[in-house]
Amino acid sequence: MKVATPPPSVLHQSRKVGDASNELVRHFLVECTQKGVCLKGCPDEPFFGSLTALVCQHSITPLALPCKLILPDRACNVWYLGSVDLESLTGHQAVQKATTVTLTTDPPLASTVVHFKVSAQGITLTDNQRKLFFRRHYAVNAVIFCSLDPQGRRWTRSSNSNAMIFGFVARKSQTETENICHLFAENDPEQPASAIVNFVSKVMIGSYKK
Repeated sequence: MKVATPPPSVLHQSRKVGDASNELVRHFLVECTQKGVCLKGCPDEPFFGSLTALVCQHSITPLALPCKLILPDRACNVWYLGSVDLESLTGHQAVQKATTVTLTTDPPLASTVVHFKVSAQGITLTDNQRKLFFRRHYAVNAVIFCSLDPQGRRWTRSSNSNAMIFGFVARKSQTETENICHLFAENDPEQPASAIVNFVSKVMIGSYKK
């Protein structure tokens, strides 16, 4: 970790041996034990079931660290294809069903480019042109799954252009049993759907679930 100022004890020693700025990068060892993972040499630290859980908790409170960790944000523009109610269905089957429903709807559902932002707080969609909505936010504890279409189907944007489809499954508001899948297609080749899914699954869903 890079800290603003070295610990007092290190600062005192640095005055004797040289520039204190060399001490701004502090190292913390993560220890694996039968009880779980923890910061080594920090007796007041709890044990965590995974490294992801340790990182997530320290992004909420620093505990024994000098400051809180900051989880990265990721934002890009994607095509919003629509949302499909799934009752209690989740996982790959949910994304597959939502894709089938969306691609076979006649006439096709209206689509628009939205700003897709992933953070430690959840997923925020912003329709800058306000064609379908303005802004929607899905809290991190409501998003339960994210993947590419299991069948690898693509959304046809034009006669010579198509894009990989992906979606995330979220719990509908005020319910613990009903889910909805929000479906998208990649818009920018430099922001492929696979990278977005990987980021959501490991950084956001992984941090919260573990």
